[in-house]
Amino acid sequence: MSERRIKEEIDSGTAPTRRLVDALDAIPIFPLPQVVLFPHAVLPLHVFEPRYRAMLQDCLASHGALVIAQLLAGEDEHGRPRIAPIAGGGIVVEHQPLADGRSNIVVRGQARLLLEEHEPEDPARRPYRIARATVLDDLPHPVAEHDRTALAAAATMFAGEVKRHDPTFTFALPQTNDAGELADLCAYQLVIDASSRQAVLEERDPRVRVEMVLNHLALQHGAMMKTDGDRVLN
Repeated sequence: MSERRIKEEIDSGTAPTRRLVDALDAIPIFPLPQVVLFPHAVLPLHVFEPRYRAMLQDCLASHGALVIAQLLAGEDEHGRPRIAPIAGGGIVVEHQPLADGRSNIVVRGQARLLLEEHEPEDPARRPYRIARATVLDDLPHPVAEHDRTALAAAATMFAGEVKRHDPTFTFALPQTNDAGELADLCAYQLVIDASSRQAVLEERDPRVRVEMVLNHLALQHGAMMKTDGDRVLN
């Protein structure tokens, strides 16, 4: 399926085969180290392993959905690499097939999902992991406007400091009045530690998410300033 066709279906909202809800009973899992997909985030990926090529083919031929699950240390009870039980579900919105069978894709995050893994009906045909997923909605706790404003200011300040060190760095403050969404997208783009990003993903209270991201940005900014100070002293 062409990239243009996928985009048209997603943007129009008219194609039932491009809805996350249609995949929740047996959603494909793409386990990745150090990667966390947030709702509304856009994640580019390179697909090269044979089992994930098969996964992508099945996705594009059906609902277009998959879940990005962060790999954790150790193994589960079945001897498989452990994954975080709360992960980001999304839709493949761009697909660029390459000549050797690999693909470049873009996944747009849709929702937080609680995963319950189960075996596919035909493991030989589906060599990838799947799960039954439950959507985790935000708790209905409004965020104070001054907290949303503080987060926007902290994100802008930290991004400016990063750009001072790396002129190639780019960051556009998400244009949203939803503080929970703002926290998600700032965490996705600016929080460095993957386990910290995972913790933000797992938090359903938007007030707490805003506070978490504010704290992470303050710590990261302080660490950068300390590093600069140490360089001056040395």
